[in-house]
Amino acid sequence: MPNFADQLVDAVSRKMTPVVVGLDPRVEQLPPAFQPRDRSPETVAEHLREFCVNVIDIVCERVAIVKPNAAFFEAWGVAGMQALVDVNRHAKSRGLLVLLDAKRGDIGSTAEAYAQAFLQQGNPWSSDALTVSPFLGNDTLEPLVRTAQENSTGLFVLVKTSNLGSADYQSAQFENRSNSERIAAWLESRCLDTLGEMGFGICGAVVGATYPQDLVSLRSIMPHAIFLIPGVGAQGARISEIGGAFDSRGLGALVNSSRGIIFAHTIKSFSHLNWERAVESAMTQLIDELADVTPVGKLRSSN
Repeated sequence: MPNFADQLVDAVSRKMTPVVVGLDPRVEQLPPAFQPRDRSPETVAEHLREFCVNVIDIVCERVAIVKPNAAFFEAWGVAGMQALVDVNRHAKSRGLLVLLDAKRGDIGSTAEAYAQAFLQQGNPWSSDALTVSPFLGNDTLEPLVRTAQENSTGLFVLVKTSNLGSADYQSAQFENRSNSERIAAWLESRCLDTLGEMGFGICGAVVGATYPQDLVSLRSIMPHAIFLIPGVGAQGARISEIGGAFDSRGLGALVNSSRGIIFAHTIKSFSHLNWERAVESAMTQLIDELADVTPVGKLRSSN
């Protein structure tokens, strides 16, 4: 099987867009049809599952990948985690790649266990890729890289996150380099070790759209990493400022939108539509805007 980066580039090229639909099913924002009749874990988990399955069915023809956020399932215990299994399986059955947003990270055998749970094919929560935290040290990432390589899966490492407080630690300087830059240098080395035919390694980087200057500077450090870019939509980042994350082919980055797509029915400009049409319209608007104002438009011209 091709390495994860090549699988991802192929899927993005076929769909002609790098849009990732984030599945963050906040109960209070679910459309009326999916509001649970009670707050028992079993009832809520079933409604989360049904909502996410419906979203997947709406978006699967236009995008290559979805990103379930594990926290919103874990909050509902065993029933919620089973719902996550079902959502992942349904996404895969519709031909989508699944990037699990779980931000795992730990030392030694614990890191190996996380790798087995989320990256080893055949396990209940196995996904095509996993978000991970590097802040316990490079050695904690090595078991994850190894397992990903063995299973043709991938990682997205937190490098410069989209939240305001990311500057507290990620921007801190040590020996004339920020922590983000130090992580980026390590990540690029692992990309070179796992390089695919399309020029990217299996270790991607999470870099927020809310810091466009960092998108450019970190890209110079990590030319062989696929960026996962949060911050578009509800967090207010401008799409016109993220073009520097892409290469000349319009490849090399994924643009995530979660609330801005799945809860589009709560946004004024889409509120006149039913929730399904609102999801479809918000997704289409993001796809088109990316093609219009970033190098992503080249994906259309090459197909």
